Amino acid sequence: MLPVAKILKSNGVEGDLLIGLLQIEAGDLDPQEPVFVEFDGLPVPFFIESITPKGTSRAIIHLTDTDSLADAEELVGRQILLDVEDEAEEEVDFTGWTLYDGERLVGEISGFEDIPGNPCLCVGDTLVPLHEDLIVSADPQTRTIVMNLPEGLF
Repeated sequence: MLPVAKILKSNGVEGDLLIGLLQIEAGDLDPQEPVFVEFDGLPVPFFIESITPKGTSRAIIHLTDTDSLADAEELVGRQILLDVEDEAEEEVDFTGWTLYDGERLVGEISGFEDIPGNPCLCVGDTLVPLHEDLIVSADPQTRTIVMNLPEGLF
């Protein structure tokens, strides 16, 4: 999730919001795609019903299900996030790279299994979970990836 705006204050009594844009323009927000506002650590999707630019760094927006001043006030101070994971991440083919567990050589990566929610690297007969918490470093120049793997995996 990428923060793209901050909800500065409510605007009127019908749920409109004044937002401050962060390095984007109002026209960059697509009403067909949801934006997210975090509640209790979880991103909640909203759709933009209307957006009116106010200069280059602010806009008045109306989000779905914010139909009153009370609804709008609940959002004030929160960030608006976009789910840009699919667009921002480049798919890297690790096939042929060398995998290390810390300083210990594990072997050559022979493939990739795109298991939904649990992508894995193939090293020999073992599937190694490819999760950002396990990756220590990756060097495209030397084609090496260093991970901190769970004990007993190999």
